[in-house]
Amino acid sequence: IQFNKNKDRFYFKQENTTSLSLSDLFKYFSVLKKYKDVEGVVKIEEVNGEELVKKFAEEMEEMLGRKMKSVKRLAEAAEDADLDHEYNETLEFDYYNSLLINKVDEDGNPVPLGGEFPLEQNEHFNKLPVNTQQSNIQVPTNVYNQHTDILNGVYMSEALNDIFIENFQKDPTLTWQYFGSSTGFFRLYPGIQWTPDENGVVTFDCRNRNWYIQAATSPKDVIIVVDVSGSMKGLRMTIAKHTINTILDTLGENDFVNIIAYSDYVRYVEPCFKGILVQADLDNREHFKHLVDELHVKGEGKVKNAMKESFRILNEAAALGQGSLCNQAIMLITDGAMEDFKDVFEEFNWPERRVRVFTYLIGRELTFAENVKWIACNNKGYYTHVSTLADVQENVMEYLHVLSRPMVINHDHDIIWTEAYMDSVMFNTQAQSLLLMTSVAMPVFSKKEETLSHGILLGVVGTDVALRELMRLAPRYKVSPLCHTCPGYPWLRLSHHQQWLHPVSS
Repeated sequence: IQFNKNKDRFYFKQENTTSLSLSDLFKYFSVLKKYKDVEGVVKIEEVNGEELVKKFAEEMEEMLGRKMKSVKRLAEAAEDADLDHEYNETLEFDYYNSLLINKVDEDGNPVPLGGEFPLEQNEHFNKLPVNTQQSNIQVPTNVYNQHTDILNGVYMSEALNDIFIENFQKDPTLTWQYFGSSTGFFRLYPGIQWTPDENGVVTFDCRNRNWYIQAATSPKDVIIVVDVSGSMKGLRMTIAKHTINTILDTLGENDFVNIIAYSDYVRYVEPCFKGILVQADLDNREHFKHLVDELHVKGEGKVKNAMKESFRILNEAAALGQGSLCNQAIMLITDGAMEDFKDVFEEFNWPERRVRVFTYLIGRELTFAENVKWIACNNKGYYTHVSTLADVQENVMEYLHVLSRPMVINHDHDIIWTEAYMDSVMFNTQAQSLLLMTSVAMPVFSKKEETLSHGILLGVVGTDVALRELMRLAPRYKVSPLCHTCPGYPWLRLSHHQQWLHPVSS
């Protein structure tokens, strides 16, 4: 449909295209009429596409650079605060617990770790009631909120409040800023009221979040080896499955994984992935979880062949330049190891011990604890005993601390950006959660002289960046000649200028 200025009339021309409906035709004519009414004040300019894209890139780089500077300031402040803080075994300290703020007991007195915490709805933070003058603390239900480690960490990290506010003043486009501690607490700015789930518990653990895991560790190749022999029946198998799923939740798109089950023989839970590593993206992780849920126990547990197969996969990946090309680990989940496995490590892993082996002893029995512990300790790994479902979360997280040690010792302050995701954990309604975002994060290390050789990870600082903020730097009407996703807003072609104009912009 074109407008001929000389003849002062509209006409349409069909050139091997789908016929227009009457409603579409009406929309086109309506827009054209609007243009005719304002033709005298509409200005059409030719644009240089290359210069336009270059400008968008510069603005985007500048905006992302501001986010990274904010995170760096947080990391430096956290490390300095820890350096100045002396651990106190008897520390008593009241802080604002995001689950308990503004709550009172039967006598009308504030509950412990509660107190008055002003909240106001804020348009910038999805209309949530927030406190832009103060951060507060979230602690998972399975972590004691007055544990000595928690109190010392919260007290130390109080120094971040001023940095949060200063960052927000320097860059008003900042959204959530946070510090996730290795002990489990989560300091969030601005402060909010945290809402438990329908069971009254808070399952959110910052250490499980993708931004924490990616910042705390380097990319990794992981082979999960699970015992499915007859002795693993019942609760042991339930705990083992939960352990596998928790390990999978600690992996991201920069990691590679496979799962091997063993009893009398060795088998891959997904035969299509035999002998290879696959990217630990969301689809593959969910696929593995579904297959793990269908595992059944049978036969006698013979771990030797499973370990050999795991080393073969990892060694081949390293030789061919496949996988993450970084950390490699085997996660052995079993209720005991009886075989003579020393020769396997001598053949495949010693003396370099390039592959770390982490062992999880399942069940209450400790008959084979020494064997399982020996495997981990002689292969630069970590041994843990998982006797109940409640133990799984904390015990699985230990491997992240081990893998982070080289980074901590070398003080590799790498900044990471996560893949885009939708976060529904922190918000009460679906409308608030449907916000596509990415996170930028950075590890925080202990700089104390007495702990430098131990490689202690204090936690991770970060901030979220809504993708809509990036899109605002590159308005669609400026960069696209056609808009197929704007129903009711067709594009107008001016035949005498051969330019495209978006009705909204005009």
